[in-house]
Amino acid sequence: MRTTHGTDHGIDGGDRLSRRRALTASAGALATGLAGCLGSLTDDGDGPVAVASFFSFYDFARTIAEGTPVRIENLVPTGLHGHGWQPNASVTRDIIEADAFVHVGPGFQPWADRAIQTLEDDDIDTQLINSRTGVELVDLAASLDREEEGVGDRQGLDPHFWLDPLRAKTSVDNITEGLVELAPDHESQLRSNGETYKTETLDAIDADYQAIFDTASRGVVQLAAHNAFQYLGVRYGVEMRPLVANLAASGDVAPEDIRRAQEVIAENDIRYIANGVFEARRPAVQLIEETRAEAYFPVTPYAGVREDWVENRWGYAEIAYNINMPTFEVVLGNKPPEAAGPDGWATAWRSFE
Repeated sequence: MRTTHGTDHGIDGGDRLSRRRALTASAGALATGLAGCLGSLTDDGDGPVAVASFFSFYDFARTIAEGTPVRIENLVPTGLHGHGWQPNASVTRDIIEADAFVHVGPGFQPWADRAIQTLEDDDIDTQLINSRTGVELVDLAASLDREEEGVGDRQGLDPHFWLDPLRAKTSVDNITEGLVELAPDHESQLRSNGETYKTETLDAIDADYQAIFDTASRGVVQLAAHNAFQYLGVRYGVEMRPLVANLAASGDVAPEDIRRAQEVIAENDIRYIANGVFEARRPAVQLIEETRAEAYFPVTPYAGVREDWVENRWGYAEIAYNINMPTFEVVLGNKPPEAAGPDGWATAWRSFE
């Protein structure tokens, strides 16, 4: 099984340090290749195959399926963002040939919606596992000043719920139920894996995020990224300020977006900002050049993976501890970059290319 975590809630507690050492032990290698696809961590064999439309839920599924014949495959190629990616027709064929399809629910990945429509229109018996069923979503930009941003209910709900580890637990339940239906002979193992992941991993991530945000010297994070992180803001009481207020990872940055970010940086004396690993660097560079901010550091909504993350077998938990948590400690003013993350983290990720 993947490294599990204790339940200590202290930011400097011994259990937390042990968790972070375990999860960051292989973080030194930062390769830049983007080729290849993720493989399954489940047993090889002739068991049923479930394909996933998004990395986070692929990772949940492969953890739940560990120790069973169920094989889990990620449809999103390494190095690509799972939201903006537009696959060719071969992916629909992969879904049709699979025994189950784990997806994020309607309205987030249009290609997945089209594939599901094809399955239904052609009466194909690929089992559908909706990871979002029963999850309470928040309004778009709920963590921002709605009057100022001009967004709210009329623009719908924010689908990035998995950033909140407690909401992610509902996805684990949904995927567990789907895999039990797919492989009923292995129900006990599947349910045990799901419960263990929720209590020993997601609860620990929640506690460690809570400790980071509770310790923060400021309550605002400026992101040179799209609007994907507000569930962390809602859960932990911090204002997440995305550079682009819409949901598209490739959304255009307008001059007023830059101007608004410059004001936030000045008003909150922000020295460091966060930038999406799979998003454009140019807006972040512009903010560094034109404000008092000194550097940007990485964040990711767990929507894709780099080649080196695959090589190090990183999942949702490892990415949380090696990428997002160190950055939030830096941008919130908890720690200087040199004291955050594993050895070499600050050098590798400072204003990364």
